[in-house]
Amino acid sequence: MKIGEHSIGKEYPPFIIAEMSGNHNQSLERALQIVEAAAAAGAHAIKLQTYTADTMTLDLQEGHFFIDDPKSLWHGKTLYELYQEAHTPWEWHEPLFKRAQELGLIAFSTPFDETAVDFLENLSVPCYKIASFENTDIPLIRRVAATGKPLLISTGMANVAELDDAVRAAREAGAKDVILLKCTSSYPASPAHSNLRTIPHLRELFSCEAGLSDHTIGIGAAVCSVALGATVIEKHFTLKRSEGGVDAAFSIEPDELKQLVQETQQAWQALGQIKYGVEGNEADSLRYRRSLYIVKDIKKGDEITEKNVRVLRPGYGISAKFLFYFLGKKIKEDTKRGSLLTFEMI
Repeated sequence: MKIGEHSIGKEYPPFIIAEMSGNHNQSLERALQIVEAAAAAGAHAIKLQTYTADTMTLDLQEGHFFIDDPKSLWHGKTLYELYQEAHTPWEWHEPLFKRAQELGLIAFSTPFDETAVDFLENLSVPCYKIASFENTDIPLIRRVAATGKPLLISTGMANVAELDDAVRAAREAGAKDVILLKCTSSYPASPAHSNLRTIPHLRELFSCEAGLSDHTIGIGAAVCSVALGATVIEKHFTLKRSEGGVDAAFSIEPDELKQLVQETQQAWQALGQIKYGVEGNEADSLRYRRSLYIVKDIKKGDEITEKNVRVLRPGYGISAKFLFYFLGKKIKEDTKRGSLLTFEMI
């Protein structure tokens, strides 16, 4: 399958998505810098989120609408305040997408309601992403799938039945290409709770591409996911964590994104295929195997023993496995120390 001009699959390097989220800190200039930094680091795509505080929640200060969990990065805010701070103004999308296109980046977004889908369709996005918290929103999934464009779905918190509902709804509504991204919806996520072995199971169970939407600190989990068949990797991205932002604490910086692109590509290359025997430049290393050498001057008719023949480097001669064949045999002619032992000598 393809997203824009990029092919997605095990035969291709992992498709790396830099997630801007709310790390623009309500500055269009900073948002443009994030796009530019993602391109410079070698990412293949930049992803936004398309919503307003009013399309996400109610402007209430109490009850379910107040974040009172002391473990939350957003403790003490209302949901409305959080989404006001984190949302990407809709009028920014066009200049951000335009700058991405100029730099060769694919630009797309996560819509959170049908009005966002309609808006993004007017901007001709090449694909869509469904966030973990919306993977049970079947009406939204159907609306996005009806565009016929590739659909990425984060699996955070969803059980198998819920994922089956989401994938069935997407395919029935017109999505030809579905990519499931293993995701742990905690911020940051613990590697111990990442369960990356789910990735090949997702691929097999739903007959689709599978990848990782990664909220862990660093790039270790993402690189590991490639070995398990991840073909798409998404990481939250910021210019500098110390400058703050709603998602800054679990986002990677430009140098880390560059490293992620390089290391996941090397991990993909290293997978190769099932193969035994001499590989590539290994042919030059055959000389460093061991072979049978005469280690003392031998006279014609002398018996070959472990005192005058040894297994040594380099490996230009007969394999060590034939040593016991030669022991007790007699040499045909005088032979000097350092000579390779050959079958013709006995």
